[in-house]
Amino acid sequence: MQDKIFSYIRKSVSLFVILFFAASVSAQTQIEKFIPGSTLEGVCYYLPRTAFRLVVTAEKRVTTPGEFHSYAYKYMRIQNVPVRPTTTWEVKSIQLIPYGTPDKDKAYSLKLKPRTVAPLVSLTTDGLLLGINTQESETHLPPVPESKVLSPAIQPSDIQKFMTREMLQAGSVAKMAELVAQEIYDIRESRDALLRGEADNTPKDGQQLKLMIDNLELQQRVLGSLFVGTTEVSQHTYAVDVVPAEQTDKMVLFRFSKWSGLVDSDDMSGVPYYMSLKTIGELPPQSLDAQIQVKRGKMLSAVYYNVPAQAQVCIFSPTATFVDMQLPMAQFGYTEVLSGVLFDKKPLTKVSFFQQTGGIKEIKADILN
Repeated sequence: MQDKIFSYIRKSVSLFVILFFAASVSAQTQIEKFIPGSTLEGVCYYLPRTAFRLVVTAEKRVTTPGEFHSYAYKYMRIQNVPVRPTTTWEVKSIQLIPYGTPDKDKAYSLKLKPRTVAPLVSLTTDGLLLGINTQESETHLPPVPESKVLSPAIQPSDIQKFMTREMLQAGSVAKMAELVAQEIYDIRESRDALLRGEADNTPKDGQQLKLMIDNLELQQRVLGSLFVGTTEVSQHTYAVDVVPAEQTDKMVLFRFSKWSGLVDSDDMSGVPYYMSLKTIGELPPQSLDAQIQVKRGKMLSAVYYNVPAQAQVCIFSPTATFVDMQLPMAQFGYTEVLSGVLFDKKPLTKVSFFQQTGGIKEIKADILN
């Protein structure tokens, strides 16, 4: 019921509520605890909890054995070549992005009565309070990057381009492997002769020489893949959202398998990745002003905001640490109030709030004309 009322109000006022009234200040702007059904004439807002988006970047390597892998040592003297297809994964980085998400236990309503001087309330699309008497821009989470190939595998069609008629017409795999190996040795000799300047067709132009050497090295790499195999490397990015409810020493966020990539936190095939979260330092003292405490008790004539606590966040695996940083978090602090009287007289008071924490970003006063 609360969400339906909240949605109705937001649709009717859009994201920004602009009211222009007379200069008289006989009426007050009232802010009270949101009670379903009792605040249809107001603007509802939420204070946030601080959430984390973990952007996990992983690298996937798909290795395919070469067609002549069993002849790699015999003809090329290469050992330990892949003999079966394999797929392996590795976490390369983890980025932590904090953001605010509505705290359903901290929903309030700003009552706008006739002839009030509070003309503007800024909200996010999900109802977080961004500003009063000022137009604040909402910050959105960046999109998760799409997967991309970093190093493509050599394709069979690429190999065919460098194979001679004699190779293709060989009567057996062994004979074909022998002919390919001989071609690789001939390519090496041609490249070395060019580098030493001993080749009959060595060009005098440096750029042309480089092109010839690059082409020979490409032929060697492509034909050599028939013995050593090919590997395609691709990059994959995942988003893991976490809304911490309590401090922790070692909470499992997800697991990561060398063979399957990102898996669920309860999938024992993967290595666990943990989060530790501890508050640090001391919070600013909470106001003990008697008048404010009365207003807090009545939930009237006050704007509610968060005083966040500073926290140390660490994201780690059994072998590496990926994130170790300090940042403010709303849910480990407390809620304070700004007197509604600030918004009911001249000069016009403007207040902006941090979207991630609900804490005060700035307070300033402008003279109304």
